[in-house]
Amino acid sequence: MNTEQTQITVSGIDIDVIKKDIKNMHLSVHPPTGRVRISSPKEMETKSIRLFAVSKLGWIKKHIRNMQEQDRQPEREYIQRESHYFQGQRYLLNIIEHDAPPKVEIRNKKYMDLYVRPGSDREKKREVVKEFYRSELKKQIPPLIEKWEEKMGVQVNDWLVRQMKTKWGSCNTDEGRIILNLELAKKAPECLEYVVVHEMVHLQERLHTERFKALLEKYMPSWKERREELNELVF
Repeated sequence: MNTEQTQITVSGIDIDVIKKDIKNMHLSVHPPTGRVRISSPKEMETKSIRLFAVSKLGWIKKHIRNMQEQDRQPEREYIQRESHYFQGQRYLLNIIEHDAPPKVEIRNKKYMDLYVRPGSDREKKREVVKEFYRSELKKQIPPLIEKWEEKMGVQVNDWLVRQMKTKWGSCNTDEGRIILNLELAKKAPECLEYVVVHEMVHLQERLHTERFKALLEKYMPSWKERREELNELVF
């Protein structure tokens, strides 16, 4: 069946549009990240598809939210011996009160030592751990970008780390900028590399077309396995 694939954005939600030989439109939200897809008749105008998406926005947001809530770990309390993840490994939180600037250190491949000032509340502890994740992730990213720029023959003009709810990453193809989810600090390095490559492929193919998949397969034949590992559990 001949198909045409495009993408629209409605209320900040990216929607894949598949035009093919069908009579009616079909709307679906796919696990694990809540990717939205609309299948429509080939002759239907983009304006009509957008209006349809707007009319179903409440339904779309509800299903995305439901998928995001599935398999999530419970809200962290930042207490002694609580499980926290870093680069795909589980660590036990060890809180150490000291009268000095806060920090996080990984010890013996088992403990995440969290140093905070006496009396620090849960929010402060969360902020310290979050900044640790941000700092470590920013160390991992540049070597990956450099490696894959050479392999792919593209250039990333800028990159950012940001907390995102519905995506592991995004790419602004016009500006050559990629954005990576802070939560990737908790994932295995192979998963981070997959997301970096995925977003960099967008510099060669903007949409998730068959060509995009072929390029991803060419550069990273193991991408499906890495994606599966990435989405096993949303931390």
